[in-house]
Amino acid sequence: MFIGRKTELEKLEMLYRKKGFQFIIMYGRRRVGKTTLMLEFCKGKPSIFFVAEEYNDKIALQKFSEKIFEFFKINDFMSAFESWEKAFLFLAKQAENRRLVVVLDEFPYIVSANKSIPSILQNLIDHHLIGSELFLLVCGSSLSFMEKEVLSYKSPLYGRRTSQFSIEPFGFYDSIKFFKSYSAEDKVKAYSIAGGIPQYLLKLDENVGIKENIIMNFLDKTSYLHEEPKNLLKQELREPALYNSIIEAIAKGASKLNEISAKIGEDNDKCAKYIKTLLELKIIEKETPIVNPAKRSVYKIKDNLFRFWYRFVFPNTELIEQGMYEYLYETHIKKELNHYIAPIFEEICIEFLAKMNKKMALPFVFDKIGRWWGNNPLKKQEEEIDIIAYSGDKAIFGECKWTNELMDNRIVDGLMEKSAIFNSFKEKYYCFFSKSGFCDEVVARAKANDNIKLYSLDDIADDSPF
Repeated sequence: MFIGRKTELEKLEMLYRKKGFQFIIMYGRRRVGKTTLMLEFCKGKPSIFFVAEEYNDKIALQKFSEKIFEFFKINDFMSAFESWEKAFLFLAKQAENRRLVVVLDEFPYIVSANKSIPSILQNLIDHHLIGSELFLLVCGSSLSFMEKEVLSYKSPLYGRRTSQFSIEPFGFYDSIKFFKSYSAEDKVKAYSIAGGIPQYLLKLDENVGIKENIIMNFLDKTSYLHEEPKNLLKQELREPALYNSIIEAIAKGASKLNEISAKIGEDNDKCAKYIKTLLELKIIEKETPIVNPAKRSVYKIKDNLFRFWYRFVFPNTELIEQGMYEYLYETHIKKELNHYIAPIFEEICIEFLAKMNKKMALPFVFDKIGRWWGNNPLKKQEEEIDIIAYSGDKAIFGECKWTNELMDNRIVDGLMEKSAIFNSFKEKYYCFFSKSGFCDEVVARAKANDNIKLYSLDDIADDSPF
């Protein structure tokens, strides 16, 4: 079953239908579903799909040659091309008057075995491939390599691509398609622990509960996900120990550079260098307040599986080694799960509003949306607002509550008071999102005031409108 990636598939199909040579660059972190997307695109098309591995140059070329000979059914007559140039010249000849898709998956492995490959491809594109109907799709999981060695202006391939695709993890609404039978609450929980990586989502079993999935997939030492973040870091980084410490510090609430540095006992400059690498790998991200950002940036873990693993698995290795899975879940994870999910629920609500905005189902179409934190000059104290979406002098203020209590008027009044900080917005609307629902007074208040909208968990987790 193929889920999501509708926009990417439509764009690839459009490029495929265009006449002439196409050189597509596709990149994204490991496990994000690039290969599955390319395989889906190649269905029913004349295509050669080559997945590179960590071979030397001779073996890589031999394997590539075998794929070509197999496709053209000439493997009984040839053993391997003499060079990469000869291989691509052959492909260009075959694609003179007909479309032919050639996929080079895990392209960085090919280049690591032969550093001249980008220059060879540049020369071939400029003088031979450009006049063909070849549809060349180059893909890689090493983000730093793809951005620096393929996409940057210093690369020989710079300016040759006809399109590029950065494949991102699924958002909430594509992710929950993996859990059709789950309740709205369990869909949020599943997304909060597995994130939007298709391969991780497939590991969860919707026929059992969230607790069982956590124990089977994270705490059990034999499970696929038990050491997945650690293994990924080992593949990408040479000094995983310090990176582990930084990610764990962020997972436990340290969000500013000085807080992270103090937590792990390293100086700011060194810490900043390592954080830069984690940003490039898209494991963490930098966030600034949506209005008047000033110098109030914070860091947070971008991937939910990393958030969950560094919050609950990595710090509890001793209990896991003893096989005390049930105890760990009941005494640590279960008690903190609502607190852990709360900021992720805010992100889900932002995605919900963005979808509503696209459908033009809100009081106005906003340009920007995000969180806000900063000083309240009226009360002379620090404040936070879960969501602000605005355009011109119109704004939507949002409050998100992932608790077991009904939302009451105190919460409504509190958000309205905080919105008074922003007197540049003349037209204000208020959206309230609650896991457990709303008390009768809030429901009555919303009915009497068109500027107040209430959204239940079932409203938010319903993907049918999108």
